[in-house]
Amino acid sequence: MSRILTVAVLVSGEGTTLDALAEQASGGHLPVRIALVVADRPHAPAIEKARRRGLATLVLPSRGVPADDWGRRLSDELTAKGVELVVNAGFLTILPPNWVAAWRGRAINVHPSLLPLHGGRGLYGMRVHEAVLAAGERVTGATVHVVTDDLDRGPTIAQERIDVLPDDTPASLRARLHPVEVELLAATLRRFADGALPLPYSAPSATRAKRP
Repeated sequence: MSRILTVAVLVSGEGTTLDALAEQASGGHLPVRIALVVADRPHAPAIEKARRRGLATLVLPSRGVPADDWGRRLSDELTAKGVELVVNAGFLTILPPNWVAAWRGRAINVHPSLLPLHGGRGLYGMRVHEAVLAAGERVTGATVHVVTDDLDRGPTIAQERIDVLPDDTPASLRARLHPVEVELLAATLRRFADGALPLPYSAPSATRAKRP
């Protein structure tokens, strides 16, 4: 039986994934409570979307702040809110090692490619779709994985694939893939809520992609 899972969402940009998750949660279709939305950019549109929904928010810029200090502050804020699982949804700050260690197995990321393809430093947002098309891929997709110190290389929890169409542009590919990302992430959160996935998450011996 599903319980209500307490999560935080880390954002940097438009907040489309956050908004979709919050809509599902408020409608009773997703067993999560978004206890905190954290942005690393003061003017991120995602923060305004969160505030309009009445969600608790925190702006925590990382630029110019010692990484360890920033990581401790973030960890303290999450702990104070009773957060069980952290969701990176378009969060661009690279999380510092002390934070990753403290939240090992309790932080996940959604990425718009079939990792390990087209992931890593500098590959985010539209850049990922540009890289997919430049490589001539015929299939792409979305990946939910565990956050580790190795950027976009943590154990895969779930993946979903879509075809790359002959006339796709980065914009059209992003438009078709985004709903897939949201549903894959939502399905993964349901699996955490109903106990099908353990918290902290421990990857099986073979960290292969699994469908929810």
